[in-house]
Amino acid sequence: MSENCDQNCENCKLECEDRKVDFSEKLNPLSQVKKVIGVVSGKGGVGKSLVSAMLAVALNRKGHRCAILDADITGPSIPKSFGLRQKAVGTHLGMLPIMTKEGIAVMSINLLLENDTDPVVWRGPIVANVVKQFWSEVIWEDIDYMLIDMPPGTGDVPLTVFQSLAVDGIIVVTSPQELVSMIVSKAVNMAKMMNIPVIGLVENMSYFTCPDNGKEYKIFGESHLEQIAQEYDLDILAKLPIDPELAKACDRGEIEGYKGPWLDKLVEKLEKMEEK
Repeated sequence: MSENCDQNCENCKLECEDRKVDFSEKLNPLSQVKKVIGVVSGKGGVGKSLVSAMLAVALNRKGHRCAILDADITGPSIPKSFGLRQKAVGTHLGMLPIMTKEGIAVMSINLLLENDTDPVVWRGPIVANVVKQFWSEVIWEDIDYMLIDMPPGTGDVPLTVFQSLAVDGIIVVTSPQELVSMIVSKAVNMAKMMNIPVIGLVENMSYFTCPDNGKEYKIFGESHLEQIAQEYDLDILAKLPIDPELAKACDRGEIEGYKGPWLDKLVEKLEKMEEK
């Protein structure tokens, strides 16, 4: 560090060990968000968006004001789960999220596109900037819990979210396959590198309960979640079953009408988190 250092690293060309660059994005002045929870997965197709939607519904039922920031820009699915078809609009003060039937605030790229099926063919930096805009330019009014539904992997968007948004912790979503164990480890290790607390693990598609005999069948094999949880000293917060009724609810945009007790433990843990 130079003897004349003024701590303004953005305008400094020296590559010193104490170099500090602030990537954080500020909320819209009219926004108020108490807790920010990232929902992540190391790979696609494990039900990350499903967990985000179900968790928002569960928290909302407990009387908490919830929001979902859909950071999966190239593969958004949150609006469909809630049956949202109207388009988001903005004022000179900022963009306004769309409210679900039960009052959950949602912002997703599909709420801005002319057609839901229009592809988003953008490079990584542009996608990352859109996520930051959803944070800084949307008016999130009096939100107790904001859930950030992130795209799979450890690329541009997760890195942007961890560096730029005030994330209090993350929930890692996985499935029982052994291959996923390695992917989960990558997500957990990335969070540790970025000093983001891992709240715990959620396993989706854990089992199927036969309606004829009531027995549980592990369609995707035995779970390896306990091994990962023990290795990283993490809590297993939920194991979600394969439920055709849940799939139907998402397809019909009626996720708020689906009820199940599987996320109760996770809700209780979030409620015990200290407020920022």
